[in-house]
Amino acid sequence: MLNYPEFSFDVKARDKNSKARVGSLKTPHGTIQTPNYIFCGTKATVKNVSPCQLKEAKTDIILSNTYHLMLQPTADLIEKMGGLHKFMNWSGPMLTDSGGFQVFSLGEGTMANEIKGKNNKGYDNRNLVSISEEGCVFKSYVDGKKINLTPEYSMEIQRKLGADLLMQFDECTPYHVDKSYTARSMEMSIRWGDRCLAEFKRHDNGAQSVYGIVQGGVYSDLRKFSAQYTADRPFFGTAIGGCLGGSDGEMYDVAASTVEYIHPDRPIHFLGIGRIKDVFTFVRLGIDTFDCVIPTRLARHGTAFVKGQAKETINLKNARYREDETPLDESIGIPASANFSKAYIHHLLKANELLATQILAQHNIATMNMLMREVRAAIATSSLDALEKEWLGSLK
Repeated sequence: MLNYPEFSFDVKARDKNSKARVGSLKTPHGTIQTPNYIFCGTKATVKNVSPCQLKEAKTDIILSNTYHLMLQPTADLIEKMGGLHKFMNWSGPMLTDSGGFQVFSLGEGTMANEIKGKNNKGYDNRNLVSISEEGCVFKSYVDGKKINLTPEYSMEIQRKLGADLLMQFDECTPYHVDKSYTARSMEMSIRWGDRCLAEFKRHDNGAQSVYGIVQGGVYSDLRKFSAQYTADRPFFGTAIGGCLGGSDGEMYDVAASTVEYIHPDRPIHFLGIGRIKDVFTFVRLGIDTFDCVIPTRLARHGTAFVKGQAKETINLKNARYREDETPLDESIGIPASANFSKAYIHHLLKANELLATQILAQHNIATMNMLMREVRAAIATSSLDALEKEWLGSLK
């Protein structure tokens, strides 16, 4: 039986009007308060932001990606360099995903939206060779070699990478597949989860913990079955993954039908979700952590999160900011948000200067961290509704 002596999750406060909760999540690399936002450092770097800039922006936790790092520079090299924390000079808590989502979504770069329910173009993943009970075979985008990624191998890679929080290996089904395929896939992911736990236990030294992932697509009965499976197994935490539907309403229904059956004493992570309105929606269901590429991806397109914007963001490429002398947000307390005018950032974007995306990336990260601090305070005082109006106004 796994007991994770170096890890703990304790609920410190609860919202009177919802299932939202404030928690304390302890890891060997530090304790974070939840709800919290986990920023994506896919290839052992959060794009355009250094570790010291992450700290300046008051970041608590980041993640890296098993799929990409196993191909370049390889898990063996990272282990030889002392693990991810030392390799990238990040001292705080870290999560790694299992690699499953990327294997099933990035073969041709077309599947990520469909898994999240945003189109129904079908499987067009030429780099994915086969899926079987054993695992999956795919072609490396680095050198074209075939790689057999199994639950055991995913656990081995994540162990070598050295993150605190690991994810079980699972299959991510897209939106277009029918219920029978989704059920078979979910059942296989359950068996893969058991194999992940067995492999994890064989090498457990107390330095890491593992999350189970709830699958089942948009089908509430499958989600219930999968959630009950994770609750019955000795996972440290639970993640909600897979297809989340074709609309915000369907995504809410999927999450709501899932959390009811998740182990109530374990931290709950929502994979790949992280708009401002999503945070307000899903903390009310009891979600403790989120991850998403949105903050840095939007920055690369000239877009900034701004508190009080009904649509969450402003686009600094727009001509309206050409002569705007105001900064992004002086209240955040970092130079990126306070020391540069919108006109200057607009100029940098038009001139294709990399400094623009660096400023915007750190600003967006700092803004999301400020949001999470304010959300935690609002949960403790049961004032989430008022805070949501401050951030998004009357429109959501």
